[in-house]
Amino acid sequence: MFWKKKEAAVQTFDREKEIPVIRSSICTGEQVAGFKDKNSGHFREIMCIRSQADRDRFLSDYGIGEAEIRKEW
Repeated sequence: MFWKKKEAAVQTFDREKEIPVIRSSICTGEQVAGFKDKNSGHFREIMCIRSQADRDRFLSDYGIGEAEIRKEW
């Protein structure tokens, strides 16, 4: 009944086909990190960003620099 939740495996992304993006809600301020396909515009959600630690984890897990991230509303 009570078990430890397994940590999700880090997915890979293709730098030539996808762009790292953080989507932010104008109303609530909720932020979601993920990758947007350059051709189709499809957004693949990876994780919810609740603090600077979450943002830093997203950057380190995927080897992304701060300057590479686009922010969308």
